[in-house]
Order: sequence, then structure tokens, then C-alpha cells
Amino acid sequence: MFTIVGLVLLFVCVFGGFILAGGKMAPIIKAAPTETFIIVGAAISAMLVGNSMEIFKGAFAGIGKCFKGSRYKKDDYLNTIFVVAKIMKTLKSEGAVALESHIENPEASAIFGEYPALLKDHDLLHLITDTVRLMVVSSSNLSPYAVEDVMELAIKTHHHGAMKAADALAAMAGALPALGIVACVLGVVKTMGAIDQPPPVLGALIGGALVGTFLGVFFAYGFVEPMAGRLKQIIDDEGEIYKVVKQIIIGTMHGHPMPLIIEAARVGISHHNQPTFAEVFDGMRGK
Repeated sequence: MFTIVGLVLLFVCVFGGFILAGGKMAPIIKAAPTETFIIVGAAISAMLVGNSMEIFKGAFAGIGKCFKGSRYKKDDYLNTIFVVAKIMKTLKSEGAVALESHIENPEASAIFGEYPALLKDHDLLHLITDTVRLMVVSSSNLSPYAVEDVMELAIKTHHHGAMKAADALAAMAGALPALGIVACVLGVVKTMGAIDQPPPVLGALIGGALVGTFLGVFFAYGFVEPMAGRLKQIIDDEGEIYKVVKQIIIGTMHGHPMPLIIEAARVGISHHNQPTFAEVFDGMRGK
């Protein structure tokens, strides 16, 4: 919602101010399609050259995410706390063998079956199941610190991969002003080919060329760079749910009391998604 509001204000302030200053939109409207084709087309082409198809698709999917916001809401954090706490409780009360069927086939698990949204989130599901699988197959007592290192590496790897899309958008933002100059130079070349024309014609051609520089800067700092920054914020925000999983598993391995473990996981969630103490512990009693 705020992204849409920001874009509306962007157009109102830039073009509204231009009109209030006595500027005419006709030259911009006439030149914009061709200049946009050159600048945006070149930017997309350069992104294809510099990135894999996975990152390329992720970058444009990330633009959509900027409008939708984080995929995780308060209920997702609550459900993650509940399912991981229940798995750890089963581990302590029934032993590692009791978890084997739940980990090897989560879709048929009574525990995971209560949380269908989690089953669709393969990255989060694999962090839970792979870590618990490590605990199940281990023939000796695992060090909580060793397991924490493994989980931290998995989270860091996932986060680094997710950030590549935002980095690709940031790189595009950096290239757009220069590509705007490219479009402007081409416009100047076109103008020089019509140097024998009267001043009004030359003025229109020069104005059209300058629209290229304007659009390159406008797209870079009005659209793409803010989108890249917003996408990074969302990725950081979404990464908190993985830390919740780590907190509960490692806290359990250290032998801390479950209420302390759950509270430590809860307070690590950003306030806009953080469930209240009552929501967590009332929900735990109902499970």
C-alpha cells in the first residue's frame, strides 16, 4: 500500500512541479516511448548478461513482493513456534526414533499436518526437518554449538541467495542513469543529422534527447533503487522466521526451560509481526 502511495506522490511531485513551473508535457510524452524502449530495454538486457535466469526472475518477482510485503505474518510466526516446540517436546518425551516418520514424510505427519501452510514453504520446512534428521541419525550426543553452527550456515546461505535478486535490482539502478546518457547521446546524434533544420525543429530534437537523461535518472532513483532497498528490507524481515526455528531447537538442546526458549524466540521477531506473550502461551496450552 505504501509503495503505491509513494509512486503516486513521485509522479505528482515531479511532473506536477514541472507543470506548475510552466513546463509542457507534450515533448516528454512524445519522446518517452522511444527513450524508455532504449533505456529499459538496455537495462533488462544488461541484467540478463550479468545474472543467471534464476536471479533475473527473482529480481522481477521481487518487484511484486515490494507491493505485497513480507510473505510471513503474525500467524506464520505463531504456527512456526507451535510446530517446532511440539517437535522438540516429542523429542524430549519419546526420543529421536519417534520423530523419524514425521521428518522423513512431513506430508503424512500428524504434527506438520496441523500447519498446511508450513508444508508449502520448502525452505523453512527443510531447515526444520534436516536439522531434526541430523539429531535422529546421530549415533552420539550432538553438541548444541555444532548444530547451531550448521543451522547458522544454512540460514546464512539461504539469506545470501535471497539477497542476490535485490543486488541485481540495485545494479540495474546504478546502470540506468548511464543508459539514460546513452539514449541522450543517440538523440544528439539524430539532432546533428538535422542541423540544417530551423531552430524550432532542432529545439524539439534536443529536448527529446534530454528526455533520455531525465528518464534514466528518474527510473533509477524514483523506481528501481527504492525497490531494491525495499526488497532488502523484506528479505531481512522474512529471515527472522528461520531464526525462530534455530532459537527453539538450540535452546532445547541446551536444556533450557521451554517457556524461556519460547519467549527468547518470540522477542526476536520484529514488533509489527511479533505475537504477544498471551497469544503464544495461550496457544501453546491449546496444543
